[in-house]
Amino acid sequence: MSFNVPDDLRYLESHEWVHTDGATARVGITDFAQDELGDVVFVELPDGGDNLTAGEAFGVVESIKAVSDVYAPISGTVTAVNESLFDRPELLNEDPFGDGWMLEVEVGDEGELDELLSAEEYRDQIV
Repeated sequence: MSFNVPDDLRYLESHEWVHTDGATARVGITDFAQDELGDVVFVELPDGGDNLTAGEAFGVVESIKAVSDVYAPISGTVTAVNESLFDRPELLNEDPFGDGWMLEVEVGDEGELDELLSAEEYRDQIV
């Protein structure tokens, strides 16, 4: 099976993605992750203003198959939470790189982005 792995994103081995636009980063889970989880039924996310630490869990995604922690690809302060996911957690399955985004974060250390996987490295991991 072939999964969507956009080239303009960076990835964690634990299947989260991050897209940066200046000092702001948008975070979510990958197409591979949503496929492995199956139908998502519940999402737990931090509050705006919370601080994230790269590599540490920031939330939970619950599916009909499993409950999984979601990890921060970068450190920073949460500036926005996709509240649509609370009413429609299935957005993670339907559009993980678009309407299914999870958080926006004010980037704390841009150098952390260099430690993440490129799209090519992530593709190699999931095949």
